[in-house]
Parts: sequence; structure tokens; C-alpha cells
Amino acid sequence: MGYNVAVDGPAGAGKSTIAKLVAKEKNYIYVDTGAMYRAMAIHFLQKGISPEATEEIAHACQDANVTIDYEDGVQQVYLNGENVTSRLRTEEVGNMASKTSQIPAVREKLLELQRGLAREKDVIMDGRDIGTCILPEADVKIYLTASVETRATRRFEELKEKGVPCDYEEIARDIKERDTRDTNRETAPLRKADDAYLVDSSDMTIEEVVKTICGYCK
Repeated sequence: MGYNVAVDGPAGAGKSTIAKLVAKEKNYIYVDTGAMYRAMAIHFLQKGISPEATEEIAHACQDANVTIDYEDGVQQVYLNGENVTSRLRTEEVGNMASKTSQIPAVREKLLELQRGLAREKDVIMDGRDIGTCILPEADVKIYLTASVETRATRRFEELKEKGVPCDYEEIARDIKERDTRDTNRETAPLRKADDAYLVDSSDMTIEEVVKTICGYCK
């Protein structure tokens, strides 16, 4: 039985960054759900299925198995036993994943695969509904948050560093709107699980956040 850590929280809270660092520190597998959707996209492309053919895609989900492993500290993604890591970032795969990730059958298949990984391995998974829906029995649940101002500043600095023109007020407004959408959506809204530890990173360094979360884990 795997040891599971669920990290939930609003947009811009740094969930993926933190989860990857905790995974490295604790030797867990970081479950990259985005990579899993891309691997499924490769499966559909190999079968020559159009992203609009939802019934064919639903049927194709039945014989797809996606797993994630780490070799020398580098994430490797396997589709039906074949390492497809080098193909995940192609434009064709990205376009297919973008279209097929909205199909309920694909989401259900990924949920089944994610739970399967969690049963077999020590994993850390991040998202909006990991501790409340995907891994409700997780050994440790973290609700990672930060103030809107902090999240907007981080995003602003990140974009500025990349040379992308941006406006702080616009970023803050977008974050507020996304928070409202995430917490009020009908399916699996963003909320703190009753048994989750609240970690507010507004006044913490990345190292402090990682150390705090590691302290809650075995």
C-alpha cells in the first residue's frame, strides 16, 4: 500500500513547485497529471482517432495504461510499457491533450490510473480536489495557500523575468476571479479538507514551506 500526500490550494500558491521538492526530499513520486493527459493523447494519436470522435476515444481508454516512474531523479512516463517521455512535449500531442482532456471518459480513466499509482507507490499529488475527491484517504493532506497579493506578486515577477509584458492589477484581478470560479464550481469545488493542514506561504520562503510539509510526512 502506497503512502499518499495530497496538496490542494488556489491558483498561484506554488503547489507544483513545492510538491516536486517534497517528492525529491522524501523520495516520493510526484504525480504529474498533465503528463498523464499527454500520454493518453499519444495513445489516441497512435490509434488515428480524431479528438472529436468522443465515442472512439472513450472505447480507446479501456486499453490504455499510463504510469510514472523516476530514473536517476528524472521523471519517465510510460504508455502500455513504452517510455513516451520524449514525445510528450510535441505540439501535436499538446493539441490532442488539450482537446481530449475535457472528455469525461478520459478524466475517469486518468482518475482510475492516478488512484492505482497511489495504491502501489508513495506519491505526492497536487491540484484543486486531490484531498477531497481524488485521494480522500490520503495519509497527509495539505492546503497550501497565500494571499492574493503574494500570489499576484510572484506571478508578476515570474513573467517579468521571462520578459513577458504584464500588469500587476490585471494579474491580481485574474487570480481573484479564478478563486471565485474554483470555489464555486459545481463539480469538485476547491475547498480545504477537514483533516488537511493549512499552510499559508505568504510570509514563507520555498525552503520553509518544504520543511513544514516534510514535517507532517513520514
